Amino acid sequence: MPTYHEITTTDLSALTMAADRWDGMAKEFHKQEVAYQRDVASISMGPAWIGLSAEAAAGRFAVTLQEFRNAQVEAKAVASLLREAHTRFVNLRKELESGRADAVKAGMAVSDQGVVSYDTTRLSEGERMALHHDPDYEQSVRTSVTSWQTYIDQLVKDVGVADADVQTALTAVVIDTDISDGTLGGFNGHAQSDIDKYTSQDTHTRTDGWKSEGKTSATGPGAGFSVTTDPKYGKEGSVKAYADLFHLTAQGTLTKENWKLAGIADGYGGARATANYGFNNKGVVGKAEASAGLRALAEGRAEYGPYAGAYGRAEGFAGAEAGVNVKATKEELTVGAKAFAGAKGTVAGGGEIAGIGIGGTAEGWAGPGAEAWWGLKKDDSGKFHLGGKAGVSPILGGAVGVEITVDPHKVEKTVSDAADAIGDGFNSAKNSLSHLF
Repeated sequence: MPTYHEITTTDLSALTMAADRWDGMAKEFHKQEVAYQRDVASISMGPAWIGLSAEAAAGRFAVTLQEFRNAQVEAKAVASLLREAHTRFVNLRKELESGRADAVKAGMAVSDQGVVSYDTTRLSEGERMALHHDPDYEQSVRTSVTSWQTYIDQLVKDVGVADADVQTALTAVVIDTDISDGTLGGFNGHAQSDIDKYTSQDTHTRTDGWKSEGKTSATGPGAGFSVTTDPKYGKEGSVKAYADLFHLTAQGTLTKENWKLAGIADGYGGARATANYGFNNKGVVGKAEASAGLRALAEGRAEYGPYAGAYGRAEGFAGAEAGVNVKATKEELTVGAKAFAGAKGTVAGGGEIAGIGIGGTAEGWAGPGAEAWWGLKKDDSGKFHLGGKAGVSPILGGAVGVEITVDPHKVEKTVSDAADAIGDGFNSAKNSLSHLF
């Protein structure tokens, strides 16, 4: 997030200069389109070249021509986004400058880093004496400084939100999701010129006190390949390859005091292959997995603070997958293998009380396959997972699994709250007995 100093000193004209360059890029793409149409694509349209090869060439030429047009659309959209970003940042900076001026007018001093303090240089001698010896006056000054600091901080946060929105838009505008134009990951012929078209996250508080947040994301098509061959210094060697057709995600939450309701829906289509290996001070890691097909997931959760929670999940998969996994590190001890081709459906559910949870999984398989997994691991949030899963299917079959989770933070919080409650109850009883005697 940009700081107060960065907001007030950054040269925003660079955005409009960049926008002009992107417009110039669109014009250059147009020139190349005209030249390609004249000197290359027209060759397959005349009487000098006929037959299957001419038809095949014409199809490829048409794809390239469309890419030149898509490139113009994308470049113009980027230019528009940059100009809109410039307008937003200029307006927000004016609001911040106005807020600073109001704070100064109210007797505050605001540093170059956005730190608010009481400006004692403008006080009379009597006011200085009162500031040092009148507790009420001192308290009113502290309250005023805190209030203005909160106001300035909020204006800075508003710029940070706008900055994140611009980043989201500029990241998404270059993603080509249309495979009907003959390319995978080419220029985006459906690029939008409005930042709000790409900022789908929404947060607001309803009149009944519930606060809702939600966001969606869409990526693909895309492909990539990477190799890391030196698993030293605690890192793992890896080989990764992927070809994604699409990946769509929508998630949202409702919160009110200790209550939290959350849901997520996720869909993916494509192929992935990964291999990880390592033998170092962290432990031993060996893992290889490959899959291709379509996946879909829907999950809902309900939690009441750290004390209780429940979840339900449904998944579907159609395709083929295989993998083997052995891992023995400080954070994880797991072993497993799987191979399957066909379609499967999964339902899962479970509950949690005071940071300790238990859940179960049941799957139905249509297609040959087998799977077995067991392990203990610690996730990024510090929660421990202990469980296993096993299944087999000659043609029709399925799998069952169980998982036990322990969240040390929730356990500690629950125990602490329980101790506080017992202490409060003891004190209340002691006071009642004192009054009685």
